[in-house]
Amino acid sequence: MPPRRTAARSEEGQSGGLLSPVTDRRISALIVDQVRSLIHEGKLTPGDRLPPEREMCERFGVSRVTVREALRVLEAGGLVEIRVGAHGGAFVTQPTSDRVGASITDLLTLSSVSAADVTEVRLVLEVGLVPLLCEHADAEDIAALEEVCDRQEAALSTGHYDVALSAEFHTRLAAASHNTAFEMLVHSFHGPLLMSLTKAQKIAPEMGRRGVEEHRALIEAVRSHDIEAGERIMREHLSRTASRLCLDEPHTKAPRKPAAPAHA
Repeated sequence: MPPRRTAARSEEGQSGGLLSPVTDRRISALIVDQVRSLIHEGKLTPGDRLPPEREMCERFGVSRVTVREALRVLEAGGLVEIRVGAHGGAFVTQPTSDRVGASITDLLTLSSVSAADVTEVRLVLEVGLVPLLCEHADAEDIAALEEVCDRQEAALSTGHYDVALSAEFHTRLAAASHNTAFEMLVHSFHGPLLMSLTKAQKIAPEMGRRGVEEHRALIEAVRSHDIEAGERIMREHLSRTASRLCLDEPHTKAPRKPAAPAHA
């Protein structure tokens, strides 16, 4: 539980001083927008307590029902946590990659984004990740990646391979970069990643074993700090997935091959 910060934000609400009255038929939505903006601007930070409901009613010039509706929307969006009891109230939450990932999954599910589109984004992200892996991955990271491959091979031997193991490998790769922003970005993409891998498996279920072989080869490239080999393996690995998805989504553009380097 994040520490209370009522010393920095008084019960009268130093944060309350940031709020201003709203007038509109969709008042609760405007309250949500105002609080969200304050969080994005860093004027409200994780652990901060919003003013009590009565004070929010006075500052916004609205009823308690309207304030409670706005708080429910903020809580549903993962921006605040409502706590009950003597020290309860609405507190700004710490963002997590799981919450961001759920939002991205919902967005992709409700939009026209295809599994092939997801894989194309992965080509940009994960090929670009390789130099960081070669520079920062340590023995513990290598061991963790090999352990995932061991479980992948065990699953293949039973004839029941779960693509969640492939998603776990790629998420663990991001952690091996020791770059928090990259790790959170890839982790938040976990839902869309599973969606695209599941579709690819349905199209070509026999490709799981080759994928694990490529995972092993990628580990060796990272272990030997071979950026060029690592990028080549990752590009071929993801391009093959993209090509399979294009067979099932004929409207999707075929993955572009990297241009040959220019010679002086």
